[in-house]
Amino acid sequence: MAHIDDPSGGDMSISGIRTSPAYGAIDLGTNNCRLLVAAPHDPSFRVLDSYSRIVRLGEGVAESERLSDAAMARTIEALRICAARLKKSGVTRFRGVATDACRRADNADRFVTRIAEETGLALDIISTAEEARLALDSCLPLVEKTGGNMLLFDIGGGSTELLWVRTDTEGEPVLEDWTSLGLGVVGLAERRGKKAISERIFGDMVDEVSAAAAPFAEACDIARSATNGSVQLLGTSGTVTTVAGLHLGLPRYDRARVDGLRMNFDDIGDVIDRLLAMNSDERAQTPCIGEGRGDVVLAGCAILRAIMNICPVGSLRAADRGLREGILLGMMRTDRVIA
Repeated sequence: MAHIDDPSGGDMSISGIRTSPAYGAIDLGTNNCRLLVAAPHDPSFRVLDSYSRIVRLGEGVAESERLSDAAMARTIEALRICAARLKKSGVTRFRGVATDACRRADNADRFVTRIAEETGLALDIISTAEEARLALDSCLPLVEKTGGNMLLFDIGGGSTELLWVRTDTEGEPVLEDWTSLGLGVVGLAERRGKKAISERIFGDMVDEVSAAAAPFAEACDIARSATNGSVQLLGTSGTVTTVAGLHLGLPRYDRARVDGLRMNFDDIGDVIDRLLAMNSDERAQTPCIGEGRGDVVLAGCAILRAIMNICPVGSLRAADRGLREGILLGMMRTDRVIA
């Protein structure tokens, strides 16, 4: 289990609310550094603090197989802020994980050591299998108790996880198969073009992802199950939540309105068409996208489109939850502070 140096102990107070204990989780991905602080509130938890910053840790890793000095510096700066917020919140239980960019980079182990030395945060570089498990744990509350199967997907900066889950009538999940595609929004955007993405380039991206996902889809016989109407499709990623916010026409992102939202494929297609008609700057200025994501959001949409193609169920649910939530739930269950 990772740790933070010199954590404060005992009860804490945020906005007048007394909570004990406080738990913290960090997800250091290819594109974002995310922090979540929470207190147990059976059967889940209550969020006390959150933080997210685009750091582009995986920028250029696909070609160089190394984390760049600039990317590491950006990430260290964000992690210092995380460490300060963890200490201020009185966090006594913490785990931080790093994913695809650090799995790929030759200098990742040295970087993790540097993080510990400069911020006091110890991070684990987790496997794709653990990443998939944490994503599933976090999304279980959104699984409908209808039996059948569910395709859960997580579109990341450096990879995309696909999980084929069987659910019984009590909603209990059984992970039957999973795969990690070596295609994420950062790498795909870097290779296919970040600024001007034509419909042809977008179509090429969709085809590339579809080809990569095809063996998994065929092995699980996803298309047949989807045709029979026995499949739920659930997506957890910045791409999915961004599309949901744009579909709702939100002036600013609102997690309460997005998490659990069901969207029809036609509505998702309309959002993608609107984004394709914009240039990178216009996308960056669009509410729910923001600076730093205008050049990768269409790559995410291409991955999303490919997943919709292999699982043609007509609609999906958006999940604004992911590795941080899975980490927190795991620690709290281990400590038996939630069921």
